[in-house]
Parts: sequence; C-alpha cells; structure tokens
Amino acid sequence: MRVFTPNEVTVHATNKYLAILVAAKYSRVLNDFPRDRAKSGEKKLTTRSLEDLSGGDIEYRVVPRRRSAE
Repeated sequence: MRVFTPNEVTVHATNKYLAILVAAKYSRVLNDFPRDRAKSGEKKLTTRSLEDLSGGDIEYRVVPRRRSAE
C-alpha cells in the first residue's frame, strides 16, 4: 500500500483536507464505472484517486455552500 504525504496531495489542492474530500468523491465516481473484477493486481479506488490527484489528473472546483433562507 502506498502512503501519500500531505505535501504530495496538497500540490494540486489548497489544503490536505480538501485533497482528501476531492479524492473521496472521485473514488465514488470511479466506483460507478464497471471494472474487471478478475484482475487481482488492480489498485484500490482510493489509491488510484490519490495518485490521480497528486499527479494533477483531476480537475475540480469548489462551489460555495448556499445558505438557507430563514
């Protein structure tokens, strides 16, 4: 299992918390795509998403949360 340092994931994200949130959401997107389950050497989706994020392959934008009208 590969270990990602905070410096690796924050190269393409503002901070490490945002990087983890982006990687987790990307993992959920990857989970929706069909995969070949017969491949035993396939990486975990979280590892793959963190590699893509640290490599700069994921584009994302932060959408501010709308406040509810009271």
